Amino acid sequence: MRVGFISLGCSKNLVDSETMMGMLTHGKHELVNDPKQAQAIIINTCGFIASAKEEAINTILEMAEYKQQNLEKLIVVGCLAQRYKEDIEKEIPEVDAVISIKEYPHLHEILEYHLGNPLKSYNKSERLLSSKPYTAYLKIAEGCNNCCTFCAIPLIRGGNSSYPMEELVEKANHLASQGVKELVVIAQDTTKYGLDIYGELSLLKLLQELNAIDGLHWIRILYMYPDEITPELVTGMKKLEKVLPYFDIPMQHANNRLLKLMNRRGEKEDILKTIKYIRETFEYPTLRTTFIVGFPTETEKDFEELYDFLEEVRWDRMGAFTYSPEEDTIAYDMREQVDEEIAEQRLNKLMARQKEIALENNRQFIGKEIEVLVESQEGLTGKYRGRSKMNAPDEVDGMVVFTSDVALPYGSFVKVKVNEALPYDLIGVHVS
Repeated sequence: MRVGFISLGCSKNLVDSETMMGMLTHGKHELVNDPKQAQAIIINTCGFIASAKEEAINTILEMAEYKQQNLEKLIVVGCLAQRYKEDIEKEIPEVDAVISIKEYPHLHEILEYHLGNPLKSYNKSERLLSSKPYTAYLKIAEGCNNCCTFCAIPLIRGGNSSYPMEELVEKANHLASQGVKELVVIAQDTTKYGLDIYGELSLLKLLQELNAIDGLHWIRILYMYPDEITPELVTGMKKLEKVLPYFDIPMQHANNRLLKLMNRRGEKEDILKTIKYIRETFEYPTLRTTFIVGFPTETEKDFEELYDFLEEVRWDRMGAFTYSPEEDTIAYDMREQVDEEIAEQRLNKLMARQKEIALENNRQFIGKEIEVLVESQEGLTGKYRGRSKMNAPDEVDGMVVFTSDVALPYGSFVKVKVNEALPYDLIGVHVS
């Protein structure tokens, strides 16, 4: 069949989508971009926060309209399907199948029933990379054990479940053989890797195995839980030439009372020690974090402590969000919810200061040469756009924009001399 595939949500969901698309192409189905041409449409949904659920529902309803044309099958999978399977089946009758995450071991059988043609099982299918061919995500675990009081992920994905190391190394080798040069290691909590199957934190051992794979040039790690970034891990990363000094550490807040209320382990003082050790170990580490403002009971004093923490650490990258109450989480029923308008004001103040800090941090690279992965070229100006070690591929870290006297292939690594700094981007010229 001609199948349209829509992937919503995070990079972890994207890996699932690429696996499903691999199943379909191996089963001789044709993937199409135009829903008008599709005989079947599969939507991989996100159900993390209210805005993501709203986007997923709107997408389902929009695709359901094609049932009046050529569309024979509309299938919904992913987080929203896991969390609201019965509701979707009841409220949106145009949907032919709602497949929850726990049904993925039988996904090939369900899709065979609806689409025809034998399919490989979900766990044995090779991924069809859907983005740039030189960058790929490697999901090393499913679920999460942290049970933060604001987060529904454990309710949707279950507890932390690591993939065996040999399986991950095999997948990474296959990706490298396909031309992948940048491997982005992801999970809900990458630092927890291996504890459930090996009895010890094993991220460093995995990185050592990945570092030895021919063809890989950069290995980047996302979503590192603060209290598990040990001196051993940091020192070990320093010894691995392909592993980037990129530390994505979602803090959520800096007030110890609120951190405890969020069920976040560790305190502000602990993360300050960790950051100090990282900066002593690496010359130019990239420190990224996320914060939640307006969490229940957050006072103006609590927010000012977070603001001061931003000033003290001077994060290179920072994303912030207003608290989103999620049903079935502990925080959902907490009293003293913060007024939405106040939360927005706090968010705007935090983001405005971070923009200034990001610009000040970026200025340290003026006059320096940095390595850049070439990704695209602007049609009107001819300028190239790429990413440095400091820029993750999830469109939140900014870019490096530069000129070149010679044509540069996408996916190549080049040296760029920086001559201008913006809050999120660096501007320069290709030198070699």
